[in-house]
Amino acid sequence: MNRISGLIICRDEENNIEDCIKSIQWCDEIVVIDSFSKDRTLEIVKKFTDKVFQNEWEGFSKQRKFALSKVNSEWIFSLDADERCTEELALEIRSILDSSNNVNGYLIPRKSFFLGKWIQHCGWYPDHQMRLFKRDKVTVSERLVHEGYNVTGETTKLKSDILHYTVRSVSEFAEKINHYSALSAVEKSDGKKISMSYLFFKPFFEFKKKFFFQQGFRDGIYGLMVSFFHMITKILTYMKMIEIQNKKDNRK
Repeated sequence: MNRISGLIICRDEENNIEDCIKSIQWCDEIVVIDSFSKDRTLEIVKKFTDKVFQNEWEGFSKQRKFALSKVNSEWIFSLDADERCTEELALEIRSILDSSNNVNGYLIPRKSFFLGKWIQHCGWYPDHQMRLFKRDKVTVSERLVHEGYNVTGETTKLKSDILHYTVRSVSEFAEKINHYSALSAVEKSDGKKISMSYLFFKPFFEFKKKFFFQQGFRDGIYGLMVSFFHMITKILTYMKMIEIQNKKDNRK
């Protein structure tokens, strides 16, 4: 069987990291990249693996690139600290490693939870993620947010899910979207100017898309909250884009 490394990047994840690591203990090695956590993350990690490396945080893309350089196995299975590998997924991956084919990467469906509720709509599922791939066939996209792994050659999809406990509290999610909207605004600030009408109408359309077109209403009040948060993220992104663009104009 081909060897596989479980790979995790983390920072201040003492409430998540143990369950994440336990879900991939079937891997031949577990490699963890820590960004100098200030909580008990590192202490917990060292109970399960000695393949621990610390690297200053310079963004998701650079951290994932650094992480790839520390892996020894031919195959890599990447998880974030708030994700879990199910037993069904572990068995499916093992069967792949036992087989012989020309596939270099596998997209895995991700089941995301909002306040403990699985969100089946709003565009949140199946949300396929490239998380299983050959080490010498992968690169990391150059993005500040929503970066991902790019695999050369043949790819396909798996059936079993990754569990993603993305939102455990409203206040925690509010902090997350504030951070992500800032990164997204920087990425998009060189694009077109945000007009008053665009700022007014576009976020409402985004809410409509999530709640109605992508059937978020079928997830009840949780789908409504997800749709509202999506709209708020867009509002924050556009407002921050205006702020950045104005600062650039004032420097001219």
